[in-house]
Amino acid sequence: MIEKAKEILEEAGMGMEDAVAFLEEDLKTYRVGKANPTVFANVLVDYYGSLTPIPQVASVTAPDARTLAIQPWEKKMIPVIEKAILDANLGLTPSNNGETIRCNVPPLTEERRKELIKKAKAAGESAKIVVRNSRRDAIEALKKAQKEGLSEDVQKDYEQNVQKETDKWIATIDELVSAKEKDILTV
Repeated sequence: MIEKAKEILEEAGMGMEDAVAFLEEDLKTYRVGKANPTVFANVLVDYYGSLTPIPQVASVTAPDARTLAIQPWEKKMIPVIEKAILDANLGLTPSNNGETIRCNVPPLTEERRKELIKKAKAAGESAKIVVRNSRRDAIEALKKAQKEGLSEDVQKDYEQNVQKETDKWIATIDELVSAKEKDILTV
């Protein structure tokens, strides 16, 4: 029965880790005043009938700190990519020379910084909810395992372990969000 408790704890830990990994990837896509090609990772374009992220239909580079260059693999994708960038509301205005799309990255306004901080905190809160849901599911599974023969002492010990795991991941989420907040506020 202890193997079942270990399995429940491991499963909960993996769910929590996935939530933090998703948050990390999401925070990377925030435009914080310097050119970062990952801002286009979540921008989707219509590519032969399926929605595809820009990095899968074009080469995205940052030739300097204030410019992003997008080199589509097919020239007919230029207007589609430009429209997708405008629709994504990233605060970037694309311009093209017939082969390459360039986006100048303007410095962030105070209003946009506050917006990004609010968005980062909301993403952090969503990740915390996923972590707490993993904790709840693990505790319910431990209680069910106790009814099936797991000793009460072992169940309580593993509940404490689940709570320690939860606290660890919540602290990691807080660190990630505060680091991103600091990055956003750096002019």
